[in-house]
Amino acid sequence: MTRYNKIVLASLVLALATTGFAQEAGTNAATDELYRGLRAVGAGLALGLGALGTGVAQARIGSSLVGAVAEDASKAGSLLLYFLIPETLVIFGFLALFILN
Repeated sequence: MTRYNKIVLASLVLALATTGFAQEAGTNAATDELYRGLRAVGAGLALGLGALGTGVAQARIGSSLVGAVAEDASKAGSLLLYFLIPETLVIFGFLALFILN
């Protein structure tokens, strides 16, 4: 049995085992408030970690972009695109914020 087959088999067993522990959803107000709070935490993490990742990526890309433009200023427009690509992480985090709320 290959390693890939073992991973697939373990994933299948865990997926089937967790369905056995599923509970029926209750109408308890406390659980509704808990889920609302957890959704808010998830939305904050989605946006915050996306922004943090974008900041790290743009810091590294920006420093190399400045060096490349200093050598050849005619490539500034095309290199600016590489600086803007990580910004999509924040856009996806912002989208996840609205989906979770």
